[in-house]
Amino acid sequence: MKKTTLILALAAQTMMVFGQKVAPANWFNLDPKINKINGVSTERAYSELLTGKSSQKVIVAVIDGGTDVVHEDLKRVIWVNMLEVPNNKIDDDNNGYVDDVNGWNFIGGQEQSVAEDNLEVTRLYKQLKARYEKVDSNSLDGVEKDNYAFYKKVKAIYTKGYSEYAMYSNIYSSLEKGVTSLTSNIGKDSMSMAEFKSYKPADMNEAMAQNSISKTFTASKKNYVVISKFGKGLQGAKEQISKFVDFHYNLDFDSRNIVGDNYEVVSERYYGNNRVSGPNGEHGTHVAGIIAADRNNGAGINGVADRAEIMVLRVVPDGDERDKDVANAIRYAVDNGAKVVNMSFGKSFSPYKDVVDEAILYAQSKDVLLVHAAGNDHKNLEVDNNYPNAKISNYNASNWIEVGASSWKNKKLIPAEFSNYGKKSVDVFAPGVDINSCIPENKYASYNGTSMASPVTAGVAAVIRSYYPELTAKEVKEIIMLSAVKVKGKVIVPGTKRKVKMTELCISGGIVNLYEAVKLAEIKMQNRK
Repeated sequence: MKKTTLILALAAQTMMVFGQKVAPANWFNLDPKINKINGVSTERAYSELLTGKSSQKVIVAVIDGGTDVVHEDLKRVIWVNMLEVPNNKIDDDNNGYVDDVNGWNFIGGQEQSVAEDNLEVTRLYKQLKARYEKVDSNSLDGVEKDNYAFYKKVKAIYTKGYSEYAMYSNIYSSLEKGVTSLTSNIGKDSMSMAEFKSYKPADMNEAMAQNSISKTFTASKKNYVVISKFGKGLQGAKEQISKFVDFHYNLDFDSRNIVGDNYEVVSERYYGNNRVSGPNGEHGTHVAGIIAADRNNGAGINGVADRAEIMVLRVVPDGDERDKDVANAIRYAVDNGAKVVNMSFGKSFSPYKDVVDEAILYAQSKDVLLVHAAGNDHKNLEVDNNYPNAKISNYNASNWIEVGASSWKNKKLIPAEFSNYGKKSVDVFAPGVDINSCIPENKYASYNGTSMASPVTAGVAAVIRSYYPELTAKEVKEIIMLSAVKVKGKVIVPGTKRKVKMTELCISGGIVNLYEAVKLAEIKMQNRK
């Protein structure tokens, strides 16, 4: 994406998008045949196949940035640890976590919780820089030479990222000054496009702002301009950019002193606090709603799973999650009864991958299904890394589902334009565009991302495990894969103009479908009798 395009896109992200076709309400739960929408047939499955069938509750762990446990659409479906007496400051169930009533926050300390953190590339660069910055590379050989080459790679990625966001920060500052100046000098906020373009800018800041505003409203197919609307979008984008400069790429920033653990001791498990709602609970609340928002309260939205209980595990800050926390969250989920785990996060480096791999294999040994978002960089995961993943040495974990994002749009536009993909690395696609779900304070919003596609799939898995509890995690994965609705014809490869068959983008070549999965699960159970 060109920098100028990115700037306009970010400035417009909090603006109302005019003239764009709106996704049908509840589309991810609708049916391809009945509703002519590529949802996962949730409503059809309940009305035609599951009515009157017995089921049991299934705990789904949401490993994320926190979830609002008192949201009107979630409070009745939040997991409660019945062995723990709330707020008595005693570990009643002796599991190592005090007052873990709804789950655990692995990025919390005694007094506060981590909000922002570095990207993993920043942490790696800081660590390697201390060792290799002043080393004579000609004096190195063997493993040290390889480590030095890795250091140079990490440095290049870090330097490029930091430089770009520092540049964006400067551009946004100039745009902000230009917007303020335009408003003052023009003397009004709303006007026709012709009138706005006829204004002669007083300086470079005004000229930059005038050009950006004109392009934004032209892209929205409007013949008028509202300066304050652009300014609002600009402010939101500037705040996001500032986080990259101040926290994500800041070598001097370290949030880990809040947690109080020894991060280098990766075997350490018992740290954190029980405050699972946040900060930064928007993403995790949205994910939880997709999986299990109350289907019987007449409010908000309907989640996919009707008998799921959400266990909240907080490991994701505004920045990159840490491997130690991810591994511990997986183990907590397994040890405390989760049968499905959703992980809507990812990163390009994993310095303690072996620790996470051990936790994945532990989950596999305990028959727990792990569902993971493929990522939003329109990258081919046959070439680029997205961690964590199912690849453990020369072995792929059998309890892992990697999920790409699909759109409600038909035919060639089915793969979301941002979604990562992989012929052998992504298992299946699921709805991940314009997904309406819960956000904190009893509110709702539509988000895009494989972060949304993963919980749709986790919800489907939860339904199968609820109505067919005899099926193993491996069998549930196989059912989801085999029952995926195949996409016919060719589709556009995300991030390109190239067209390929869907089987080039994922193993199943299709989109998750609960209706078909239930039918297949029923056949599998009948064959066992």
